[in-house]
Amino acid sequence: MRVLPAVAAALAAGAPVVALESSVLAQGLPIPSNRAAAEGMSRAVARAGAMAAITAVVHGRAALGLEPAELERFLARDGVRKVSSRDLGVAMAQGADGATTVAASLCIARAAGVTVFSTGGIGGVHRGAPFDESADLVELARTPIVVVCAGAKSILDLAATLERLETLGVAVVGYGTDELPGFFTRSTGLKLTARADSPEEVAAMHRASRSLGRYQATLVVQPLPAAVALPQDEVDDAVHQAIEDARRAGVTGAATTPFLLGAVLRATEGRSLLANLGLLEENAFLAGQIAVALGR
Repeated sequence: MRVLPAVAAALAAGAPVVALESSVLAQGLPIPSNRAAAEGMSRAVARAGAMAAITAVVHGRAALGLEPAELERFLARDGVRKVSSRDLGVAMAQGADGATTVAASLCIARAAGVTVFSTGGIGGVHRGAPFDESADLVELARTPIVVVCAGAKSILDLAATLERLETLGVAVVGYGTDELPGFFTRSTGLKLTARADSPEEVAAMHRASRSLGRYQATLVVQPLPAAVALPQDEVDDAVHQAIEDARRAGVTGAATTPFLLGAVLRATEGRSLLANLGLLEENAFLAGQIAVALGR
């Protein structure tokens, strides 16, 4: 495990640190939008008074924080593989460069002692394939970290994903909302049982859960900015068409999510990309605020 000196110093001093994933930069977003996302998320965390630290596997070492040259390599996607939690040991043993998904990022963040993580959207249960479930859900069920996102990705079965989170004992807290956001959309009609309206309230909820020795994450779901949100029917139509395209093309496994997101991007004429960038930055800012509140 390697922690950048500045990040290690912040953690040792009890200063707020927010972990970020790298898969969204190396696989999720197109070039050069991935650079805009990396810079925007880091600025947002700093604006909240915390320090951002991107998780990854660098030349076989699990890493919290990237050097500028390393980040450039990940943004350029030069030999960078996608690494989930199951792949961490393999990537490390093989000396690989790996961009970490939500699941893998949670493993690294927990090992380094980080208590807040920010991402765009989590994985979940796939539409039409309830047996196909993201490893993100399992890691959320055993990682006591505050996770900030805009809900599960719109390409997924959101109702089934919410049910699985309940079964796994993961508290889903709507930030300023009483229903699950839809990643590209602000609402889904799926009601939540918990709501918070301030970073301090989220921090109190997480502390209370930890006081009982619980190991589940506190999942904070925040609607994306209204200015970049997409209409629900447009997103549903785009996702249905993308799923059909993937079926015809024989796309399966880890390639499915990038394929579907790319298809939705084309169907929405690029507006889903603007939504993605907007929610990544907003989530990072909120995560920074929560990290500051937890540190008080």
